[in-house]
Amino acid sequence: MLWAVMDTVESGVPRIPVGEWIDTGFDWIKTNFREFFRLVADLIETAVEGLAGLLLSPPAIVIVILLSLLAWLARDWKLAVGSFLSLVAVIGMDQWDNSMDTLALVVVATVIALVIAIPLGVAAARWDGFSAAIRPVLDLMQTMPAFVWLVPVVTLFSIGVPGGLVGTVIFALPPGVRLTELGIRQVDREVVEAGHAFGGTPRQILRGIQFPLAMPTIMAGVNQVIMLALSMAVIAGLVGAGGLGGAVVSAISTLNIGLGFEAGLSVVVLAIYLDRVTASVGEGGFALLRRRRGRPAATAEPADAVDAETDDRKAMV
Repeated sequence: MLWAVMDTVESGVPRIPVGEWIDTGFDWIKTNFREFFRLVADLIETAVEGLAGLLLSPPAIVIVILLSLLAWLARDWKLAVGSFLSLVAVIGMDQWDNSMDTLALVVVATVIALVIAIPLGVAAARWDGFSAAIRPVLDLMQTMPAFVWLVPVVTLFSIGVPGGLVGTVIFALPPGVRLTELGIRQVDREVVEAGHAFGGTPRQILRGIQFPLAMPTIMAGVNQVIMLALSMAVIAGLVGAGGLGGAVVSAISTLNIGLGFEAGLSVVVLAIYLDRVTASVGEGGFALLRRRRGRPAATAEPADAVDAETDDRKAMV
């Protein structure tokens, strides 16, 4: 009787009204939590606009020099020179303001994503049940087309920076959780057991043993979060997030090929800069400080040197 009154698709299979259920759920959430989402939107907009204003307040060349010095500190003078020339080219293409708006959005989205992702990754590494429960959610977040996430966030946060940032956080968060869990699970069990044997609390073991040994993998997750946040921040231009994404959308709507390439090249510059700097930091901290302390760069350490370092840590524990 139930099947007889249900709508069916062309093949005769009963229609499952998933869309209607989701619409009903979002309507209920929007009605009952409108003030909460408005508060969150105001906080997000304040943070992004404040950081963007901070980046745009000095002359552009000053920020370029500071970012180049950061690249030198992270790796070497070659990356610093390349960063300087690339960022000056962004200024020359008149995309500096848009680039700083996008950078502010990416930084805030990355911080929020990592604040959520790292604790979830730690919990997933400690409890197999939680790991099994959260894995399908992460799969959904990663495999759902990026444009789809813009629909619910715009429904809850309206068009503008808040909706674009929330969509960016959702899209960029999963690698941070996965690689944090992976890094902690890969820590040698004998080292952890030795910490327990010497009376270390779970918090002390996490902070003093697991986090330091898992840091390269965790930093790889940070790198992936930043890259995904940058890619999604451009797509977020479709919902009024501005920045380079807004320039790309404007170029598409007006068929302005030159503007599209200028905005696209600026995205490439930001992506390469952020990737190289975060990857260098993930390899063992700031290279310039390591060289001054007499430590070799992490990239130059042979595999047996890493093994020896791990043995030393075991002995210390």
